Order: sequence, then C-alpha cells, then structure tokens
Amino acid sequence: MTIQLDHTIVPTRNRIASAKLLAELLDVPWSETGAGLFSPVYVNDGLTLDFQDTDEQFPIYHFCFRVSPHEFKAILERIKAAGIKYRSTVSGPMDMQVNTQYGNVYWDEPDGHRWEMLTVSYARQVT
Repeated sequence: MTIQLDHTIVPTRNRIASAKLLAELLDVPWSETGAGLFSPVYVNDGLTLDFQDTDEQFPIYHFCFRVSPHEFKAILERIKAAGIKYRSTVSGPMDMQVNTQYGNVYWDEPDGHRWEMLTVSYARQVT
C-alpha cells in the first residue's frame, strides 16, 4: 500500500467558522461535529482537515491545494465573491493577482493560516 496522508489537525480559534469558510471556498463537504472535538473538511476521498479549537498559541500553517484549471477559476470566483484578499506570492502585499508561472494564488484565513491553490505543482516536477 502506498502511504497517504489521511488527515491533519488545523488549530483555530473558531473551528466551525474556519471549516465552513474553507469548505465553501473549495466547494467540498464539511461537518460542524466530526469525530470528537473536530469540524472536518473533506478535501477529497483521501484527505480530511480537522479544525480544532484551541486557546493555546499555535504556528501558522501553510496548505496548498492542486486543482484543475476549471476548479481554480471557480474557487477564485468564490474567493472574490467572499471579499477575501489574495496575492500572487507566498508573502507580500495582497496584489489581487494570479502568479502566471504556476497558476497559483495565496490567501490567509482569519487565524493566519496561509492557503494556496495552484494548477501546476512546483513541489513535484512532472517528468
């Protein structure tokens, strides 16, 4: 069996609001009450992001979603409709631009986690 990431915990101040927002932007299912103290976002058949409330300090995480060009366009429209500022680089000003080299954009969620979506992976070059 190939090793696959099944789920990861995303610390947050408001698990329901954070999970709902991401699920709506990605147009994927989610639940207010998942297993235990989590609000899961079902990214695909093999990956769940479990949002969990915490009052503790937590690091800012970066999550990148590779999507088709069609999905990219639809998600970007939902980001715009929600009034979320985005940028073409991992840090820097919210320039409301798409990086044309990889077809990617970055946006921050309310707790500071950095989301990215792209159409071409720069982490794994296709040979």
